[in-house]
Amino acid sequence: MLSKKMGDALNGQIQWEMFSGYIYLAMSANCDSIGLKGFANWFMVQYKEEMDHAFKMYNYLLEQGADVELLAIDKPQQSYDSPLQMFEVALEHEQGVTKRINDLVDLAISEKDHATQIFLQWFVTEQVEEESNANENIDKLKLIKDNPGGLFMMDKDLAARVFTPITAEE
Repeated sequence: MLSKKMGDALNGQIQWEMFSGYIYLAMSANCDSIGLKGFANWFMVQYKEEMDHAFKMYNYLLEQGADVELLAIDKPQQSYDSPLQMFEVALEHEQGVTKRINDLVDLAISEKDHATQIFLQWFVTEQVEEESNANENIDKLKLIKDNPGGLFMMDKDLAARVFTPITAEE
């Protein structure tokens, strides 16, 4: 059984995961509005992943017999100067998520909540991937600079990204 403190912290993380999704949904809409359909797809897939993360925590709380409390979600930034700025904002946000996940792990350790500590390891690993993906796209955009051909090629590459839901084993 989860402590109230751990349950509250996980509910807060659900809120944060949904806010993360909201950020990526806004980025997707922004890219779509400027004709970068591949970038829009990449951010839409990211939105779906974040929602999947929230539901993974939601289900964990229910499995542990804890209360789920859905908290208000802030309005995300609506427009950006460039795709590079979007990925820089995404990286900064993901670094904040990583800190939050690490804080949850620290709380689980301090409470000797081994089940939650094990559960959170999936998110620790996921955050390494999230930051790496953002960094990779930042690096590519910095190489492209103001080259429309490069941006077009990257847009085409990002259009190929497909959402893969979390499986029960994960």
